[in-house]
Amino acid sequence: MTEDSWKQVLGTLVSGSDLSFDQAFWAMNEMMSGTATDSQLAGLVIGLRVKGETPQEVSGMVKAMLANAIEVNLDRIAVDVVGTGGDGAHTVNISTMAALTVAGAGFPVLKHGNRAISSKAGTADVLEALGVAINMPTSLISSCVAEAGIAFCFAPSHHPAMKYAGNVRKELGVPTVFNVLG
Repeated sequence: MTEDSWKQVLGTLVSGSDLSFDQAFWAMNEMMSGTATDSQLAGLVIGLRVKGETPQEVSGMVKAMLANAIEVNLDRIAVDVVGTGGDGAHTVNISTMAALTVAGAGFPVLKHGNRAISSKAGTADVLEALGVAINMPTSLISSCVAEAGIAFCFAPSHHPAMKYAGNVRKELGVPTVFNVLG
């Protein structure tokens, strides 16, 4: 994409049009590399929110997130449970309870989550209150799933580039595409 790509991406959203997969991938990759400004990122997520995110936009952003994520290697298939946060009703942390229920039923679970950003309590907050060490090294996750049937993947450890979105998410205080992405 060109030097004027942010103008193109934001202009597309302002006109009410959808981003292409490649535009969404590029914008998310710019954020994850730390080159997007807070203003550009805020414009992106609010523009998407106002018009409604499309599957191709979310898919492009997912691809960028996965390209920048720290991998977890398991010796078996596991369910990845992640909440959306920001339910607006300030209810209980449902995704954490769902993960514990699924693991209790015998299915291996990776529970992915963070501290509260746009909701009352994030998974990390809930687990920490229960006495769970939330910042497990990636190298121990597979053995934890094998032994306990569940492991927690603390978002800042597995998606360190998401730190570039933290201020914007807190300042906006409304659910955005990041809540869909997990």
